[in-house]
Amino acid sequence: MSYFAKAPMAREQMVLFPTRLADVIPEDHPVRILAELLGLMDWSEWEQRYHGSRGQPPIHPQVLAGIVLYGIMQRVRSSRVLEYLAGHNMDFLWLAEGHRPDYSTICNFRTKFGPELRGLFRKVVRIAQAAGLIQLIEVGFDGTRVRANNSRHETLTAEKIEKHLEALETEFSQRLEDMQQADQQEQPLWPSEGESLPLPPELAKLDQRRARLKSAQQQIEQMEQQRRSEGKDPQRKPAQIPTTDPDSRVNPNKEGGYAPNYTPLAAADGHKGFLVDVDVIAGTDEQSQTVAVVERIEETTGEKPESLMADGLHATGLNIVELQQRDVEFLSPLKLPEAAPGHAAWREDPRQPVPEENWPQLPINPQSKRLDKSCFLYDAEQDVYYCPMGKPLEFRENKSDHRQGEKIVMRVFQCASCAGCPLIEKCVSSKNAGGRTVSRDPYAADRQAHAQKMTTESAKKRYSRRMWISETPFAVIKQAFGVRQFLLRGTEKVLTEWLWIGTAFNLRKLISEIQRLRADFELHLTAEAV
Repeated sequence: MSYFAKAPMAREQMVLFPTRLADVIPEDHPVRILAELLGLMDWSEWEQRYHGSRGQPPIHPQVLAGIVLYGIMQRVRSSRVLEYLAGHNMDFLWLAEGHRPDYSTICNFRTKFGPELRGLFRKVVRIAQAAGLIQLIEVGFDGTRVRANNSRHETLTAEKIEKHLEALETEFSQRLEDMQQADQQEQPLWPSEGESLPLPPELAKLDQRRARLKSAQQQIEQMEQQRRSEGKDPQRKPAQIPTTDPDSRVNPNKEGGYAPNYTPLAAADGHKGFLVDVDVIAGTDEQSQTVAVVERIEETTGEKPESLMADGLHATGLNIVELQQRDVEFLSPLKLPEAAPGHAAWREDPRQPVPEENWPQLPINPQSKRLDKSCFLYDAEQDVYYCPMGKPLEFRENKSDHRQGEKIVMRVFQCASCAGCPLIEKCVSSKNAGGRTVSRDPYAADRQAHAQKMTTESAKKRYSRRMWISETPFAVIKQAFGVRQFLLRGTEKVLTEWLWIGTAFNLRKLISEIQRLRADFELHLTAEAV
């Protein structure tokens, strides 16, 4: 037995710690720096949410916030596990100052302080900004998918909702009739005039289920209307609404397959990777938030970013124009909407036809299976398009359309010379009897200029950093923090959960920077002493 190491202390000893709990936590431990940073915050708004004189004295919000944030950094978000750690783990014991909050206290706390948490996120960003860790020269904006707290199998279509409602109505009517017959000899089920009696418990539950189903029915009707406007057939691919978390939406998972998801958004500063804005949407229309994120960044930091990077989904005409008006450089790839030198349809004189040897290189639109719009050259002076055969498409009419919540006017141009054209099978649908049409929106020139800018070497080189800036936070949050599914339900609570995660991410980076600076300072002092 002498070969093996002896126990450093006996289990039966009277004193657990040598002297103090603080002696067990090293001076450079991250939990100490976290406590220092939280001590710099103003908690007065949080304190005002408490009654102040009723009930037992509550645990201070700084302590509970520290437990939640430190737990996220340690891949722990479960309130029951946090309750255990606060009473057993040395670092949590020290952070909690001896408090032992139960799981319900922790759970209620992390869902209650949404507006105040936004203020805490802002304060952490301002501290990093004051330290020169946030410069707002380049900001990357992106979204990801995180599963909702809803089984992928627990969803309803309009057809299923209708069947459930019919069955529920039948059951409700039958039970109501049975109860009325049973009550005839005693007390009437329904009140007489001037009286008000609640529904019996069984009927009340059925009535609540019916109300939820009708609400879901209204939601799914709106979803199907939106899908029709996007060109999707609800009969072939019906909309689905999750039953446990109706605010979420069924979308493709990053890991594969489909399930109820939310789309968390994050804007990261390109200098050190700190998050300067976080948000959550239920759908996948991230591009609708591109301008709003710039406004929120300015509100959070007091400054607007010099440039914003985003993937090609965000390069819409409205975003290009809005960001240009706000004097924010926008870097987002965009395919040239109109032909330029090097394109198979390009020629100096658009009235001349494309050489026949170039016809096989003319791009085909993958959706319409016809010649892409980029094959048609626009003459701004004449306000006319020219097709690959050099024939004019003149203005025919205006049409209204909606994009990103804005009503715009589309100008429609139509060719009158399609009959007998050698490219007609590649260009015009068999259902189109009036000739090929091309539409032009008010942002066409702006998109063309933006696409030309993105072809420059300078723009390409700068945009090459976007993936590192935008994707790294999601990789850390999913892999290091273990966030692949939200614990809470409903858009408002999910946003609060995402704010906790974003704040923990920034605090983790801030702690690392402080540790690095202190280590460098100690090395400097040691070198000076030598």
